[in-house]
Amino acid sequence: MRLLHLSDPHFGTELPDVSAALQRWVATHRPALIMLGGDITQRARRRQFQAARDFLDGLQCPVIAVPGNHDIPLFNLAARIRSPYGNYRRAFGEELEPALESNELLVIGVNSTTPRRHKNGELTAAQIERVRQRLARARPQQLRIVLQHHPVRAVERRDQANLAIGHEQAISAWVGAGLDVLLSGHIHLPYVLPLCGAAGRRGWAVQAGTALSHRVRGGVPNSFNVLDYDGTHCIAERWDYAAPADAFVCKQQHALPLAR
Repeated sequence: MRLLHLSDPHFGTELPDVSAALQRWVATHRPALIMLGGDITQRARRRQFQAARDFLDGLQCPVIAVPGNHDIPLFNLAARIRSPYGNYRRAFGEELEPALESNELLVIGVNSTTPRRHKNGELTAAQIERVRQRLARARPQQLRIVLQHHPVRAVERRDQANLAIGHEQAISAWVGAGLDVLLSGHIHLPYVLPLCGAAGRRGWAVQAGTALSHRVRGGVPNSFNVLDYDGTHCIAERWDYAAPADAFVCKQQHALPLAR
């Protein structure tokens, strides 16, 4: 089972050559699912959401998505107050925290955004408990994934301020309840880090860069993550856009030992 994790495409700032290369990659590799981790648009405008929807429909793969902070209006204060997710819901449906389940997979979407915060994310006690209970009911063979926008671990000190409020409580509860992989984005910097939960159980944070936007960071080009799962083992791959080849190439691989 091959799963594609995209985050921060920021439609409205997307690069046409990179977008075309991603389309070719999907057509060649045919992932079973695309997991889209927020900041789908740059300014939450209706035309940007429509461009994102059209792009994803053209990939002809199932998609599960959650919003990012850029998917809430910034300058349209009336919309931010009265209907902060209105344009998002028109493009991606009413559910802000979707879930998807099969015999081998459980993906739980978490909305880490809040309209009262400009940039920072937050995980509430109610969200943490809801997800904990759902993870605790997972079947042993399922790869258990939480998909959200804001990160829970950082590799650079300045990114500590970008971690979701409540992340420590979430990590302890979710990894202890069976989380295998937490997927996030927001800071346009890809990496893989271990997560430690209750009773010493271990999971993994897999962080995504920006899939399509010119807003790359730290010398890392546009990138996305791939999870390969065979029912027992999971490998996380990072694919970077290589301009000379005009294609995405596999840059890194991480074996993710699963606690079972």
